[in-house]
Amino acid sequence: MTRVGRVVSAWRYPVKSMAGERLEAAPVTLQGIEADRMYAFVQAGSASPFPWLTGRQVPSLLQHQPMWSSDEHPQLRVRTPEGAEYPIASDELREDLEEAYGREVFLLPNYRGSFDVAAITLISSATVARIAEASETPEEPQRFRMNFTIETDDGAPWGEDAWVGRTVRIGDEVRVAVTERDKRCAMITLAPHGGDPLTKVLTVVAEENEATAGVYASVLTPGTVRDGDAVSVEG
Repeated sequence: MTRVGRVVSAWRYPVKSMAGERLEAAPVTLQGIEADRMYAFVQAGSASPFPWLTGRQVPSLLQHQPMWSSDEHPQLRVRTPEGAEYPIASDELREDLEEAYGREVFLLPNYRGSFDVAAITLISSATVARIAEASETPEEPQRFRMNFTIETDDGAPWGEDAWVGRTVRIGDEVRVAVTERDKRCAMITLAPHGGDPLTKVLTVVAEENEATAGVYASVLTPGTVRDGDAVSVEG
């Protein structure tokens, strides 16, 4: 087993395309991080294989902040950019999103998570830094909406691509099979805090790394991942 770096941040996104939740200790199940992409809003009537409502249709979706209640059985609420707070399954939240989108949507709960490709995503901080440098944009890991950002020991951008087809251990317990590189779209041009799209970000990723940044993985062994945990490649 070869150490390749350490975890510098862990995130989950309880509602697909809404703001993320920073986790100091991330509970990883065989379905991914617990409650990650647990809810998604879907474009009603869409026949697309990608029917979800995302920041591409409604950029302000990224500034909607999911929040858990503090009672024994936590319930999810969402705070809108205007400061209103609604339960995740409320008509008020759905109607608010429909007004922004201009069409009907519906809420899809899915305990397995509504993922694009695989349940876990990884990116190196070196990759994030390289994209920011080459595109002359702020260094914002949250732009890429990954579960784990890894500070690699060699500091080489795009180095995580070499993990595809390998098993990666994160911390003492969690093992994931890295399956493929993460093909990127216009979502990464949208900053988590809002503002005009920064198309240079996607241009750099396309020109330097075949439009990919970060990797997808499937969970082999569940457990808990904590800040600072070592990341190693098996074999």
